[in-house]
Amino acid sequence: MVTKIGLWGAAGVAGKAIAQALEAESREYRVVGRSQASLTASYGGSRMAEIAPWDPDDTASTRRAARGLDTLVYLVGVPYDQFRLHPVVMRKTLDAAIAEGVRRVLLVGTVYPYGMPLMTPVKEDHPREPHTFKGRMRKEAEDMLLEAEARGQLQATILRLPDFYGPGVEKSFLDGLFRAAAKGGTAYMIGPIDTPHQFVYVPDIGTVVSAMLANEEVWGRSWHFAGSGVATQRELAERVFAMAGRKPKIFAVGKAGLRVMGLFNPLMREMVEMNYLQTSPVILDESALSTLLGTTRRTSYEAGLKASLEAALQ
Repeated sequence: MVTKIGLWGAAGVAGKAIAQALEAESREYRVVGRSQASLTASYGGSRMAEIAPWDPDDTASTRRAARGLDTLVYLVGVPYDQFRLHPVVMRKTLDAAIAEGVRRVLLVGTVYPYGMPLMTPVKEDHPREPHTFKGRMRKEAEDMLLEAEARGQLQATILRLPDFYGPGVEKSFLDGLFRAAAKGGTAYMIGPIDTPHQFVYVPDIGTVVSAMLANEEVWGRSWHFAGSGVATQRELAERVFAMAGRKPKIFAVGKAGLRVMGLFNPLMREMVEMNYLQTSPVILDESALSTLLGTTRRTSYEAGLKASLEAALQ
């Protein structure tokens, strides 16, 4: 049983979801992040949360944040145009964790390190052969964790997730859809939008991670959680507009459009290399995790889309 859990990068939506799940089980935890103000705003009212501000460029600060932890849940994000920082921050975190005797690290990861999918659905033994810069940076960070495990310095596991969505989740391909349906505007979506896709409802991440932390068999390998299931973005958009009682208004922006938009918007420019995930989607097989946990709680698209739309209507 985990005695002290640290959420490293707790200010993001996944960190908050995991914290809520731990709170529901009356499990104490530490929240680690760069901004004391953000951590206090999110967790200052909790009796279960210990707040630990962290400066990744300060070794003493990083070690203090890791001190006394049994298990570290790694959720650190970097700006989309600064992916070179992923292995840098992972190295600093791992050095501090190992020095402070942290026994276990659970990395909440992405499909980026797989590169172009060689099979559908994709199982955990799929080769990690990223062909993009972002995928290589993610893989480099993962390799640091796996190497520390191979040296016997800690136990590790990786949970791979599809794209996020949920109430108030702004960094989501679907966020603009909910706002457009709520206000009667046009939903601008990254296309193509008729290929299969998976989205995970953010609160479900907390439930799954909490269950993994309570299971001794998760360590030493990676796992997939497939979220709310397979659907096309067009199908989801039509459902959301129908829930809002509006006729769908959708504008899909493909790779060429991203390039043009990237001339003026750095974020759009950074999304060009990842557009293969729309044309050749990575569809995750989660049968291993379902077998391990007995069940993987998932919120249906019907319920998740409704809750997200209701949040956008407020």
